[in-house]
Amino acid sequence: MISASSESPSSDWRSLYPFESHWLDLPCGRIHYVDEGPRSATCEAATPTLLLVHGNPTWSFHWRTLIHALRPHYRCVAPDHLGCGWSDKPSRLLKLDDHIKNLLALIDRLDLQNVTLVAQDWGGAIGLGAMLRARQRLERIVLTNTGAFPPESIPRRIRVCRMPIVGRLAVQGANLFSRAALQMTLARRRRLEPAVAAGYLAPYDSWNHRRAVYGFVRDIPAGPRHPTWQTLVNIEAELPSLADRPALLVWGMRDWCFRPDCLERFVAAWPQAEVHRLADVGHWVLEDAPEDALPLVERFLAATASRQPAEPLSR
Repeated sequence: MISASSESPSSDWRSLYPFESHWLDLPCGRIHYVDEGPRSATCEAATPTLLLVHGNPTWSFHWRTLIHALRPHYRCVAPDHLGCGWSDKPSRLLKLDDHIKNLLALIDRLDLQNVTLVAQDWGGAIGLGAMLRARQRLERIVLTNTGAFPPESIPRRIRVCRMPIVGRLAVQGANLFSRAALQMTLARRRRLEPAVAAGYLAPYDSWNHRRAVYGFVRDIPAGPRHPTWQTLVNIEAELPSLADRPALLVWGMRDWCFRPDCLERFVAAWPQAEVHRLADVGHWVLEDAPEDALPLVERFLAATASRQPAEPLSR
């Protein structure tokens, strides 16, 4: 479990997240991750692994409902990106490529096989960027409201948060980005339960602990001069190469950030994907409509369980 020194003043949320903590030491810092569910003794009979990759301003807490439901049958690995959750908080602002490399290090160190990538928000670009470099390990893809390509535009409310002085004071100082997310990510539900809201905010309790929240906002590229723009261009160019993997796309159609046009870009790359458009749901699909999303994921995993990866698995 998370050490007592990491406790939030409001600890009700901990009953929602009763998972054992694991740690991976990297040269750039220590990454925290959850690793729940069965293991297999051999690679040949590897237990299917769900790699759950969160976005901003969340952490592995976002996946608690899926982990509770699916860990009896799947290995569920949910890391906190460096700077997020209970991972170390480096002093510099990280780029997309840094997070991709860190996730690759976790995948390699744990030797994850038969991977189903489950991702949302920034997790789509990070997770797909990593799996494209380790595609022999990737079996299936499950995405909710995310992107893996240069943005066509940046929403005004995010542009304000990117301002060097005012934006940083609001995001990293007053924690307004994280607090606003508790409501602005929802459409069907008006508010989160207090314990759930406390869980999302728990790791982001100081200026230094919110550095990565601001870093992700700053890393959204507005044009080709930004280094992350080319990283996203490269990922988008390779998306069609994953069209042979089973894919599930569950989209909240009232998301003002990763709007329906983002979904259509994935559909163009993966025309075989199973697509579900949830008309009255916002950005955090698993919080806004768990009663819809969870059965869709469970049915998809069961229906595609017998399919073998397109490339042989290697250790």
